[in-house]
Amino acid sequence: MKIVILDRDGVINQDNVNYIKSPNEWIPIPQSLEAITLLNQHGFYVVIATNQSGIGRGLFDFESLNLIHSKMVKMLGQLGGHIDAIFYCPHIDEDNCGCRKPNIGMLEEISKRFSVPLKKIPAIGDSLRDLEAYKKIGAQPILVRTGNGEETLLKKKYPKNTWVFNDLFEAAEKIIEIY
Repeated sequence: MKIVILDRDGVINQDNVNYIKSPNEWIPIPQSLEAITLLNQHGFYVVIATNQSGIGRGLFDFESLNLIHSKMVKMLGQLGGHIDAIFYCPHIDEDNCGCRKPNIGMLEEISKRFSVPLKKIPAIGDSLRDLEAYKKIGAQPILVRTGNGEETLLKKKYPKNTWVFNDLFEAAEKIIEIY
């Protein structure tokens, strides 16, 4: 099974320091939806693993999150693409949960749900916590320069085997070539 794990905010859609709280605030990064469609066309399962602490902070609720994801799925469907599953952590750091990246609970759940080891599978994020989680689970960490990616790149603290691409589309093209 070919599977790709994506973070959401900063990878698929524009990020916002004040959180994405409504469908109106969810704006795709140019060519990100086309990248997902391209991965789908090449037989990849596309799974999202996203921290959504805005819920734990009381900034939005589960209904709003579902509406945001519905908008994403609808826009993607208009291009012929789809998401195979969305996993999210609604907790804040202080909750000390096992699912919030950089912990690997969400990723373990993906592995269990799809009955596939995540070793060396491509996993894309824009922040250090994404890359750390991917490394812990044995996936191939991929950093995109969108969202927080430039800032993450400048800190130079990401895993040594991390691949770096300008955006999700560029990463998708390379993934298709290699896998």
